[in-house]
Amino acid sequence: MQAILLCRALQQAATAAAAAAASSTTPSRLLPALALSALRTPSSSPTPSSFPSSSALGLLLPTRSFSGAASHAAAALSRDDSSIADPCSARITPGGRTISSASAGTGTGSPPTEGAGSQLHVTVEPLSGALEGVSVISLTRPGARNAIGRQLLRELWEAVELVRQERTTRCVIVRSVVPGVFCSGADLKERATMSQSEAAEFVSRIRRTFTELQDLPMPTVAVVEGLALGGGAELALACDLRVVGAGASLAFPETQLGIIPGAGGTQRLPRIVGASRAKELIFTGRRVGGSEAAQLQLADYVVPDEQVYEKALQLAEQIVRSAPLALRQAKSAVNRGLEVDLHTGLAMEEALYAQLLPTRDRLEGLKAFAEKRKPRYTGE
Repeated sequence: MQAILLCRALQQAATAAAAAAASSTTPSRLLPALALSALRTPSSSPTPSSFPSSSALGLLLPTRSFSGAASHAAAALSRDDSSIADPCSARITPGGRTISSASAGTGTGSPPTEGAGSQLHVTVEPLSGALEGVSVISLTRPGARNAIGRQLLRELWEAVELVRQERTTRCVIVRSVVPGVFCSGADLKERATMSQSEAAEFVSRIRRTFTELQDLPMPTVAVVEGLALGGGAELALACDLRVVGAGASLAFPETQLGIIPGAGGTQRLPRIVGASRAKELIFTGRRVGGSEAAQLQLADYVVPDEQVYEKALQLAEQIVRSAPLALRQAKSAVNRGLEVDLHTGLAMEEALYAQLLPTRDRLEGLKAFAEKRKPRYTGE
């Protein structure tokens, strides 16, 4: 019932904001979203045929009531997003491990697992206490240094979709539990058994999965300790923030293997470090340590290796103090604004801000400030 009331309140707020800008308002089609509380950044890639998808819930957002830059902003916010997918029947066990109900080699074309009863390569753990609202996605494939194979990729997709559906999730941490390595990149031994078409499809799935991670509505933090090579470095780039160990080593060695970074590296890297530096790193494939990563802005924080995860938890604890709806809208405003001109971005910001005005969390924030206490946000 609360979700319905919130949806109606958000619709009314968006319509009211539009009415202030023009004399007539005409609701557009439904804006797809996975939660009534969030505006999700749309993926540029279609839903992979290997994963199930479904129709998503939506928020009404007026478009024709805006003019100029505002109309472009509303159109961008309301464009269809067919890439939203349902979680692949993933569940969290008491120990924090993800379980897929799909058996190996079944489903809608999902990559087969590496054998029935094989150990999970990705786990999800929701934290509690001061870190309630934080979910930790862990890579757990020590035998291959977290190399990205079929099973790891499938489980990573499931983990991303699982945390996306959790309304209470305010921050996601992506880390490795394998000492000395974050992710060594693609599983080249497995890749050698694929045909050319199979390899092309598999790389496409990696790219789409990383895009889904990038498009999570809540903030994401990569914990990079040890090696992050090729696809491993690209996985870190798909997160909003990166906490890197002083002894870490990041590299994009694909050109030395006769290919190029294919999981978003050629696009995300220059957006972070600049075109010239990105070309140099990709052309040479050289490794970058923690201190240089900070200089290049590849790393947001660099700390001693033994303190990397602790630092990420401290950062996450600060993030989850904020209102969950505000976090999602802020991320959406920044990400979408970077894709358009300034005036359109400002109009987007106005529309996203308007949807927070009727929320209970906004009123709670004002009340807590007046009463000089910590706010108790509920995501409503």
